Amino acid sequence: MSGLKLFNTKSGVTEVAPRLAEVEGDVQDLIEAHMETMVGVRFLASEYSTGPVHGGRIDSLGIDENGAPVIVEYKRATDAGVINQGLFYLSWLMDHKAEFGHLVRDRLGAAVAAQVLWSAPRLICVAGDFTRYDVHAVREHRRSIDLVRYRFFGNEHVGLETVASVTGQTAAPRAARRRRAAEVPRARRAEGAMAELAAAVDEVLLGLGDDITKAENRTYRAYQRLRNFACVCPPQQTKLLVYLKADPAKVDLVPGFTRDVTGLGHHGTGDLEVRLRTDRDLERAQELFRLSYAAA
Repeated sequence: MSGLKLFNTKSGVTEVAPRLAEVEGDVQDLIEAHMETMVGVRFLASEYSTGPVHGGRIDSLGIDENGAPVIVEYKRATDAGVINQGLFYLSWLMDHKAEFGHLVRDRLGAAVAAQVLWSAPRLICVAGDFTRYDVHAVREHRRSIDLVRYRFFGNEHVGLETVASVTGQTAAPRAARRRRAAEVPRARRAEGAMAELAAAVDEVLLGLGDDITKAENRTYRAYQRLRNFACVCPPQQTKLLVYLKADPAKVDLVPGFTRDVTGLGHHGTGDLEVRLRTDRDLERAQELFRLSYAAA
């Protein structure tokens, strides 16, 4: 379980005593208004109708920073049905990819719509609490699911705490697998030290906490705590590039090792680039990894 992450939504002094929302809509309205900051998801639609035949309404629809479709469902307190309800909508979404694509194109543009990552759709359940049965249930599913507990602190702060996170991968179409045969395995085929270094980085990043999930993109691998905190690009011949959410202004930049890439185009997300060439570099980078993990 991760530590409680507090978000100041206004200004002023917060009360100490945590509380639940008066109504479920208060939670939804607040998170939708700050969705990218709080959970790393760009907001697309609220109360999205699944049509007269399906007969449902998705609380929130969005797309995360890796291009994965995201459904967010809210409950004021503990509700045993929130996971099944979310999975019900997630199945509908997988059968209506074109409709989702049109929504993304209308809201965020054709370039974003062309990069939707259908191999890793996500469900985020936000509720006052979850039972141990809920935690067990998400670990039995082959979907990417995050259980997030919320608390209000006064009228100006909300706290989010990840109770459980699991990563699921949807099987890609055979043609897509053939197309990627020359792409994804490049990291695996990279010989010698860089491949070993990439495996060591994976172990270190996953070892930072038990709330970490991974998302595979065509050009990078993202490590998430709801939001990305690290993106690792496929190994190159002499180096491995890692992008972190750590603030470059708060880091002593070392030429050839760390670089501020704020505003510069690159694969993955994050404004701090770390260049790894040796195990020694990985040792030097571990404090930066922890800093980015904490910031997420």
